[in-house]
Amino acid sequence: MVRVASGRFAPGHLGELTQIVPFEMVDEVLASTRRVQVRLRDLPSRVVVYLLLAAGLFPELGYGQVWAKLIAGLEGLAVAVPTSSALCQARRRVGVKPLRALFDLLAGPAVTTATAAAGVRWRGLLVCAIDGTTMAVPDSAANLACYGRQAGTHGGSGYPLLRLLAVVACGTRTVIDAVFGPISSGETSQAPRLLGCLRPGMLLLADRGFAAAGVITAITDTGAELLIRCKANRKLPMLHRYRDGSWLSRWNDTEVRVVTAEITIATTTGRRTASYRLITTLLDPHHYPALELVELYHRRWDIETAYLELKSTILGGRVLRARTPAGIAQEIYALLSTYQALRLAMADATTSQPGTDPDRASFTTALHTARDQVIQAAGVIADTTIDLVGTIGRHILANLLPTRRTRTSPRATKRATSKYTTQGTVNRTTYKATIHINIPTPADP
Repeated sequence: MVRVASGRFAPGHLGELTQIVPFEMVDEVLASTRRVQVRLRDLPSRVVVYLLLAAGLFPELGYGQVWAKLIAGLEGLAVAVPTSSALCQARRRVGVKPLRALFDLLAGPAVTTATAAAGVRWRGLLVCAIDGTTMAVPDSAANLACYGRQAGTHGGSGYPLLRLLAVVACGTRTVIDAVFGPISSGETSQAPRLLGCLRPGMLLLADRGFAAAGVITAITDTGAELLIRCKANRKLPMLHRYRDGSWLSRWNDTEVRVVTAEITIATTTGRRTASYRLITTLLDPHHYPALELVELYHRRWDIETAYLELKSTILGGRVLRARTPAGIAQEIYALLSTYQALRLAMADATTSQPGTDPDRASFTTALHTARDQVIQAAGVIADTTIDLVGTIGRHILANLLPTRRTRTSPRATKRATSKYTTQGTVNRTTYKATIHINIPTPADP
């Protein structure tokens, strides 16, 4: 027995994730964007929104096959079997705005307890990261005119590309906000559209591509703190030297603290040392020690892991579906909303078990369990006794990943599906590593 909405609304669900994206939330965004159906059709607007969200769980399927997944667990109920044309027209009727509004409601850091917030907060600050990535869209005339291809010495990209820029909460890897645009629009050009999500009490980590005067000023104007890498040979005035090796400086009109560190990574194959320079608006060396800042900066890679989960674990490296810019926008917001729902379910699971690091939650386990729940139409409507963990959470807790280990592997493009080998020889072995951080102090020569 399954419990779903009645009548023509029955196919509108997301399995157990419906409890994170409930009917009332979807109805609200449809009403606020004026996309509620004028007359009750076989494909009500609410059902179409859930179809778009479910498509993010099954990116390898067409919308007709996704519909088959939604109704697979509704045996015995009279449900519609729409044609591909009807599904296409229904998606166009709903448009982009409801999906954007839904993502805005879901976006934000997950709620965690102090005992389960490893990597989420540092010295009272919510740790976040900002970075961009590219995603391929279908090679239609409309998409090509809007997004364009990436130029290159080897002919450029085969598909048009869009650039996605996001702010992610480290630890839980939930998306706080995201924007996207043509590949020709760089990360620093898109950043001002995104920084409105920053607030006092947040610490933003970024790579050296964001070490630009305009971006740094825009970040500090929000009241958020920053920790950004800059070029190691960047000359910054030393206004005052602290005992921990950092020094007070100025970046245009912004007062910053500079930390230069030599990081040595040792493996069984040898040692490698590189110099890193960080700038931060955290000026107190006693409350924010330089060594801890260098160690914390490694959390910036959480956003790279989030993009890996979106592009590889969910999409499997596939091109997006829509052949128009409006359809691409609708698909992106649906994909981000589904990803966020998965991440919130994962955070709920780890928070329920005190002392569990959010890093140990397996995204793959959550994704496949959520897919099963959609096919079975299970957990759509909560029972009178609320299960805060649910089936997805129980699978996550039963299959926790091992504690994060210190390992190193070459950062190289891997083309496992290509019949051509990459240029040169790349050692793809992952090695256990020992990391040593040295921050020169005033007493050092």
